[in-house]
Amino acid sequence: MMHKIFSTITEIFGWIQIVLSPTLIGIAIGFGIYYNCPNLIGIIIAFFMVVIGLTIGIAWATKKYKTTGTIHFLSKISATPELDSMEENLK
Repeated sequence: MMHKIFSTITEIFGWIQIVLSPTLIGIAIGFGIYYNCPNLIGIIIAFFMVVIGLTIGIAWATKKYKTTGTIHFLSKISATPELDSMEENLK
């Protein structure tokens, strides 16, 4: 029971991390658009860029959650085999 709760909580945190990546990119692009065009059109385009980033993030995170799992995906992309081989050479 406790293992399943812990697993679910970690998957939720992983899902949020995956969603945040494209969302933050969308926010950055939206900010750049609004900075260069600070009027109503700029606000609308910037808002849509944020929504597009959020939508892509939700779709991507949900796909990873249903297939391999979010924590497995995040651990694969944050793994550093180059550093692991350097560590083995030092021993």
